[in-house]
Amino acid sequence: MNKMTIINDTTLRDGEQAAGVAFRREEKLHIARLLDAIGVQGIEAGIPAMGKEEEETIKAILSMGLKAEISTWNRAVIPDIKASVDCGVKMVSIAVPVSDIHRKYVLNKDRDWVLEQTKKVIDYAKEYGLYVCVGAVDASRSKGDYLMQFARLIQDCGADRLRFDDTVGILDPFQTFAIINKLRSEIRVDIEIHCHNDFGMATANTLAAIKAGARYASVTVNGLGERAGNAALEEVVMALKHIEGTDFGFGTAHFRELSEYVANASSRAIPVSKPIVGSDVFAHESGVHIDGILKNPRTYEPFSPGEVGLERRMVIGKHSGSHAIQHVFEKMGINLTEEESRDILGMVRIVAESTKKALSDDELMVVYQKYRDR
Repeated sequence: MNKMTIINDTTLRDGEQAAGVAFRREEKLHIARLLDAIGVQGIEAGIPAMGKEEEETIKAILSMGLKAEISTWNRAVIPDIKASVDCGVKMVSIAVPVSDIHRKYVLNKDRDWVLEQTKKVIDYAKEYGLYVCVGAVDASRSKGDYLMQFARLIQDCGADRLRFDDTVGILDPFQTFAIINKLRSEIRVDIEIHCHNDFGMATANTLAAIKAGARYASVTVNGLGERAGNAALEEVVMALKHIEGTDFGFGTAHFRELSEYVANASSRAIPVSKPIVGSDVFAHESGVHIDGILKNPRTYEPFSPGEVGLERRMVIGKHSGSHAIQHVFEKMGINLTEEESRDILGMVRIVAESTKKALSDDELMVVYQKYRDR
């Protein structure tokens, strides 16, 4: 595991490319501010070539004096790089399709043209002293030795980083590890992993790439992004911390706050069971689970809810047990005997099944009164 992993957040670029998402300038500035406060080391702020409004927003982000390094996304054409230079950034990402299907249907160019154009654009960026990250678009579907040829070319041209894009999320963690490990053995430039989540493996693939030697991890808040989205910032950071033992010292207690803000700004609600930040990931209903949680929270929680800005909740429903009933009523100032808790539990299960939901404290009190009035 690379102890020098750097998180590069692209919520403001790839996240905003999700269908129907459009951030206002003040929203982009606030998201950048929150990311920086948490400790994210890199922020991809947008696409200058989109026009004047986008350029002004990127300039505004640069003027905030954030600690995070600010970069822009560009096609492999000179005007895009010129627009980034005009914004004042010191770092650019240049996207170059490297698979045959993208080369044919996106660029309509042959392989030699792609290599020549890549060299031309890197040379231009380097004339301005820019840090250059070259994104190998659809790298996971690049055939034969062409990806290696491309990687060696960008290294020889003076690029600083290669971004490996699993553009349609077709890799599994084992394939990811093998490909990144091979790249790492062949080139000296840093490698960034950029995974999409079409098959639900973006976070796992990102961790696999880091294990294989990728230094940079491209992520978005809530996994926001095109189609099924990208590797989620909060998932990658917490998995690295608790599974791999790599603690960035990030302000993870603000993850839920950040996730809620991005969810509201993108008009995409956070699923209640969303890993790390979902409202129900620390909600417990099962009798066995609640019994364990009451004795030691680590029995059914991989980390404390407060670590990501959430709180633990005991939910009373069809699958609850008598100990949970006693615990909840005790919090409401009512001490139940074991017999009472078992009887009330039976009534709770009938209500929960008919309403198809857990019971609120008020609903539990209604059940309690019915039990007392029998």
